[in-house]
Amino acid sequence: MSSAPEQEAVHEGRAAGGGLPAQTVTDPAGPSAAAPAVADPAVEPAAPALNGSRHPAAPAVTAWPGAPTPLGARFRVGPDGTTGTNFALWAGGAEAVDLCLFDEGGAETRVPLTELTHEIWHGFVPGVLPGRRYGFRVHGRWDPWTGARWNPAKLLLDPYARAVDGDFTLPPEVYGHVRDWPQQQVADTVRDDRDSAPLVPKGVVVQDDDDWSDDHRPKTPWADSVIYELHVRGFTRLHPSIPEELRGTYAGLAHPAAIEHLVNLGVTAVELLPVHQFAHEDHLLRRGLRNYWGYNSIGYFAPHAAYAASGTRGQQVGEFKRMVRALHAAGIEVILDVVYNHTAEAGELGPMLSLRGIDNRGYYRLQSDARRYADYTGCGNTLHVVQPQVLRLITDSLRYWVTEMGVDGFRFDLAAALARSMHDVDMLSPFLAVIAQDPVLRRVKLIAEPWDVGSGGYQVGAFPPLWTEWNDRYRNAVRDFWRGALPDVRDLGYRLSGSSDLYAWGGRRPYASVNFVTAHDGFTLRDLVSYERKHNEANGEGNRDGTDDNRAWNGGTEGESGDGDLRALRRRQLRNLLTTLLLSTGVPMLVAGDEFGRTQRGNNNAYCQDNEISWVDWSQLDDPHWRALFELTSRLIALRHAHPVLRRRAFFSGRAHSADGLRDLAWFTARGTEMTERDWYAPAATLGMYLSGRDIPGRDSRGAPVVDDSFLAVLHAGDRPAPFELPGAPWAAGYEVVVDTSREDQAEAPALTHRAGTAITVPARSVLLLRVRP
Repeated sequence: MSSAPEQEAVHEGRAAGGGLPAQTVTDPAGPSAAAPAVADPAVEPAAPALNGSRHPAAPAVTAWPGAPTPLGARFRVGPDGTTGTNFALWAGGAEAVDLCLFDEGGAETRVPLTELTHEIWHGFVPGVLPGRRYGFRVHGRWDPWTGARWNPAKLLLDPYARAVDGDFTLPPEVYGHVRDWPQQQVADTVRDDRDSAPLVPKGVVVQDDDDWSDDHRPKTPWADSVIYELHVRGFTRLHPSIPEELRGTYAGLAHPAAIEHLVNLGVTAVELLPVHQFAHEDHLLRRGLRNYWGYNSIGYFAPHAAYAASGTRGQQVGEFKRMVRALHAAGIEVILDVVYNHTAEAGELGPMLSLRGIDNRGYYRLQSDARRYADYTGCGNTLHVVQPQVLRLITDSLRYWVTEMGVDGFRFDLAAALARSMHDVDMLSPFLAVIAQDPVLRRVKLIAEPWDVGSGGYQVGAFPPLWTEWNDRYRNAVRDFWRGALPDVRDLGYRLSGSSDLYAWGGRRPYASVNFVTAHDGFTLRDLVSYERKHNEANGEGNRDGTDDNRAWNGGTEGESGDGDLRALRRRQLRNLLTTLLLSTGVPMLVAGDEFGRTQRGNNNAYCQDNEISWVDWSQLDDPHWRALFELTSRLIALRHAHPVLRRRAFFSGRAHSADGLRDLAWFTARGTEMTERDWYAPAATLGMYLSGRDIPGRDSRGAPVVDDSFLAVLHAGDRPAPFELPGAPWAAGYEVVVDTSREDQAEAPALTHRAGTAITVPARSVLLLRVRP
């Protein structure tokens, strides 16, 4: 039973003295079934030669005992004042661990770690300085039926590596099994002992020399936050005022030109798409594409090296820190989108890069058939967060990014997968319990994507206090209202006023709802009003990828159009969506470029488009129409910052707080009458929302009552102008128009006032924001 891949694996990567064949082939039914006549799978082959015999053996190096903590590689002064690096790796079921050090020419020196403390292999190696590259080889059984997949021929990335040098290109040699085995249904059982070291990235020893004494965190309260989701590379790649050599990097985002845009817009936090070291999937590399979004993590402590302008031998760490400092100096917090639910090693047919080869059973959730992985993420594997060492890996990583890298919070991708105990989502799970009591993590911003792809994984509104959540019910209701698809306005009322039906329990507040209309995943805002169908052909998957539930309206023509009236209508819809978002109670989240009409040409799943499809096109700000949209967005954010009634810290009561009957929140029909139960269940294209600035709960920092202007927002999604009777006493004596989205340029809008009780005409498909005159 042999093939070309088998012969290569047998004859490459063997010790000079011979040894057993480099593969063990056994039957997929299990070790007790009949199998080809091959070596005993319990017997480990001899270790492969250094670097696949490409370099002569380096001088022997011996590790001193060192310490089991902290995990990873830490440069320090050891015994007798000797400088060196302490290495520590948790590998619970392993039989032996080799530390592998690489010199500038790529020659490998193996240092056995002979000290074992509480399942942690450790040692101090004198003379190993910052910038040195390293990895691990972990020895143990090859028995896929029980989940054991140790293979010392594969160089493994330290899970605690704080910098990574090199690219993950995924040739066959980096797989623990024979990737191209003819019978793919059993390929994961066929061990491949070709040496992967020349073909995989290495960890880098990093200097610890930063105490953050000159940094000042903004510490923006949740209620005052406006989040701006951006991609480090995509946001800066085409910016004309950023030097070419800095575009697409952390240094580019720290550049004054990038920060100036954020400050002028008025956002308080950037939410960075994943910046943990990630790998590109094999299926993308085979199609000549790359993972652009980065939701394929492999290094939870390392800033993604490809985003560094200064170098990848540890320089990326300092560059990231300088970026954070620059944003903090501008009053902008840094939130990381983090992917702790799965890793880049995928399912049983995925590569062996790190955790799989360290202790597959200790790190991943396995099915009852331990060859297979439990997949609650849609990415092939799921980290087993119930395991103490996995929980430690995640929380150590989170604390590191807060305390040593300066970040202010995290958005957890597929957070429901992290909240699963053994199978079901459990809001008393170890992960959530540890976060709640951690003295560092409970003080930072925590955002859940409150779902995963497993059974019972949709958990919007269910996360405990301390957590905020991406509120996709807000997204759906607002999209449906502006495309005329809501059967009634009940759901919209909840979404505009903070989603109390979801979050008014357990001491949670309105800012538990992160409101968004668009995110990285899906259409951009401009595409939402230009396309009704996805156009993902460039992804190479036959347009099968990406959601079909877009809830979009194109105005009657699919795609970009030269029709001036249609283009004007679409821009008006953009103004409506942005205005609705920024007037809603909760925490608004914008996506980079939506404020000036960024397009992905109808691609609603641009995860693999590292090109102009995804990059922000800054030239659009030269167009007066798109510049006007930016100015409106900036004005709305400034209005939000200026008025506490628009960023409430407590839910509305809807009850009268004074003898005149004025309530903190009231809803009106187009007739100027308060909404009745029957009105909520009836179809409606027009809705009035009254926000009282007189009845804001809470006090300011000096203990004084918070008092603000009152506002009336009128949302009209109909395709014709409609009359709206302005409420009279006790609500107002008159009204002043503050925002009218029917106008392209708000600066040219005349100052209009209206007497209470009079009927005004609301333009078709528009929002009017009126300030109450008492």
